[in-house]
Amino acid sequence: MNLTVSGHHVTVTESIRNHLESKLSKVTRHFDHVIDVNVILSVEKLVQKAEVTVHIRGKDIFVESSDTDLYVAIDSLVDKLDRRVLKHKDSVSAHPHDALKHQPIEE
Repeated sequence: MNLTVSGHHVTVTESIRNHLESKLSKVTRHFDHVIDVNVILSVEKLVQKAEVTVHIRGKDIFVESSDTDLYVAIDSLVDKLDRRVLKHKDSVSAHPHDALKHQPIEE
């Protein structure tokens, strides 16, 4: 998993980055097919905003969250992302494809 963290009007400190990595490990625990994760942290008029785009094979999942505290915004962002990833995982596994060798032969 490639993690890219950028800040708009926010300095991304080591503690913020470590907090993000520990929270995002929860997402990869449920679904390990994550290719790339882009996180943008920003401040707009005293509102801390966190956005994440997760690139999964064939799909991108975008989630955003905002709060007055950046750590709370990150926590709610990861909770939303976890729900979206589990929903995606369920939808993918709900439609399994049968292999051609397992289909009955009609004569």
